[in-house]
Amino acid sequence: MPHYSGPLLTLPAAEALRAARETGAPAWSGSLDLGRSNGEVRLQADAWRWREREYPYPPALKDRTIYYWDGEDFAPVSRFSGSLIKLVPTEWGPPTFEIDGIKMLPTMKASPLEDARAKVALIEPRGKRVLDTCGGLGYFAACCLEAGAAGIHSFEKNEDVLWLRTLNPWSPDPDADASGGRLRLTHADVSQAIAQIADASVDALLHDPPRFGIAGELYSQAFYDQLARVLHRGGRMFHYTGSPNKLTSGRDVPREVAKRLEKAGFKAQLALDGVLAIRR
Repeated sequence: MPHYSGPLLTLPAAEALRAARETGAPAWSGSLDLGRSNGEVRLQADAWRWREREYPYPPALKDRTIYYWDGEDFAPVSRFSGSLIKLVPTEWGPPTFEIDGIKMLPTMKASPLEDARAKVALIEPRGKRVLDTCGGLGYFAACCLEAGAAGIHSFEKNEDVLWLRTLNPWSPDPDADASGGRLRLTHADVSQAIAQIADASVDALLHDPPRFGIAGELYSQAFYDQLARVLHRGGRMFHYTGSPNKLTSGRDVPREVAKRLEKAGFKAQLALDGVLAIRR
């Protein structure tokens, strides 16, 4: 899917445009791509011009919502097809996303991209062939590209999440020159597609599944056995688990995961908000 190149508005950006117009300023400088870049917007009484195109001032916008130009109006970057999936702005620039109001990426202490960078560093991706099992917005893949991975194969099951990626300027585009042909993005359920990946053909793994209650198959012994099969000996994997409250859930998910990975043939230890494992 081609990536969107038009403006992205949030409530603060829209208010800044209107405030600048009300002062009579001929232009406003700021970001209309979630902090990816800064540029100048030419202001008129009833419209504004950005990157050689003219747009109307939007009506009242909602907080915690990102809007894109759909050709006729500014529409929220959200879809509902069984679940409400929504791109959500953050104070850091790179957005997160929510499914039915549940935030999918950590944003409390750092940018979700910075958070991904710390996790990717654990697998030491430079020069490696990386399997990214649950691509999401592509921040793991972006950090692997940045760190010099030889190639990344990402899987994403949810078509609506893939659509969010095309509207997020921080999500890597497999077809862009910046990716250098190193990123392959496949729309598929990795729990099934992994059977088609050759034995020991992967140098490093990133596994960032939805929580256990949504995608229990991605925490199963059978799936971990498959991960061990495709990863060569000595290969490193980071498995995000989060830190579910043991008092309310009654479970210690990170340690459960570590035990299953050990059984599959990994040496596992808790790291950051997940498990770092090395194929024995």
